[in-house]
Amino acid sequence: MRSTLICTLLSVCLFTVPSFAEVVVVDPGDKVVIIKPSPKPPKVITQNRIQIALLLDTSNSMDGLINQAKAQLWNIVNELSAARCGGVQPLLQVALYEYGNSRLSQGEGYIRQVLPFTTDLDKLSEKLFELTTNGGSEYCGMVIQDALNGLEWSSSEADLKTIYIAGNEPFTQGPVDYREASKLSMAKNILVNPIFCGPRQTGVATNWQDGATLTGGCYLSIDQNRQMVYVKAPQDDQIAKLNQELNSTYIVYGGRKAVASRERQSAQDANAMALAPQVATQRTLTKSSRNYNNSTWDLVDAYKQKEVDLDELKKKDQLPAGFADKPVEEIEAEVKKQSEKRTEIQNRIQELGKERTKWLADQASKGEKTEDTLEAAILKSIRQQAMDKKYTFAE
Repeated sequence: MRSTLICTLLSVCLFTVPSFAEVVVVDPGDKVVIIKPSPKPPKVITQNRIQIALLLDTSNSMDGLINQAKAQLWNIVNELSAARCGGVQPLLQVALYEYGNSRLSQGEGYIRQVLPFTTDLDKLSEKLFELTTNGGSEYCGMVIQDALNGLEWSSSEADLKTIYIAGNEPFTQGPVDYREASKLSMAKNILVNPIFCGPRQTGVATNWQDGATLTGGCYLSIDQNRQMVYVKAPQDDQIAKLNQELNSTYIVYGGRKAVASRERQSAQDANAMALAPQVATQRTLTKSSRNYNNSTWDLVDAYKQKEVDLDELKKKDQLPAGFADKPVEEIEAEVKKQSEKRTEIQNRIQELGKERTKWLADQASKGEKTEDTLEAAILKSIRQQAMDKKYTFAE
């Protein structure tokens, strides 16, 4: 009788409660049965993807490399925002590893996955700013293998999957032969693009070029200590003002994690400005693009993408102050109002961005071009590799 009762109760619970809820059932004999929550199914991604894994050497001599990564992230993202596959913008996912830092575990080969594949560009920027350098041993083959096995790579042949590994020690160091890692890369259809920090021929002599040849990737060399020269464009001041207006359209929903995400957004605005006003301008241009998505904490993005139910948020008390006591209809009207305002601001920023790009191109034609930076290396290679996958780039 007891077992029959428990089975009946379990059946009722399984069909009447959400899959994420934990259910406790007590039978007449005080026997407790706990139904553990099932994990929330992962979001199905249907659009094409560009997946980039950045593997950065954080040993003593690499401060310049890290500084370039911090400063040039936004322009790299902006260039990739022009990519199209079948007329549709692909989803950009970036992962971050550091290697060669003596503060990391020797048992794990001085390697750390800083961030798995993410679309959260604020978090990526935050993690780049947290990187510090320290002497260590740089194991290229090992960190490539770790990224190949430790990340959730797309299985679609149509997606562009790339690894960029930057450093300056021989590619042959460490317990994992880079040639074995290259075989795994080929099996997964992932391109490896080695970026040697130093003279090109030194990288060739230390097998960095071979690491590209074996996977069909592109060998590149940069001057990691190149001092960046920033040119103020006539549009920069207006873009900065529009960034403040853009920030006013965000509506935080959820708990403390959501509040932390909002604070992260502000912190990365400040970090970009601290590097240079022009870096902040590039970041604002990113914030006006589809690659900048905050649906996990911003009600405007979440509602636009149909990822939230306003009634449910109200019931769970996950709306911000000033919204909790309003009828759902009023909340919806305010969200739509902010969404329209944001779209208008983003369109204005995009137009100014086009004018700015043209102005800077005219200025660059009069002077020396900088082609030995991390940004130039990544953009030079990834455009061609994307076009090999039948991607196009909107002008």
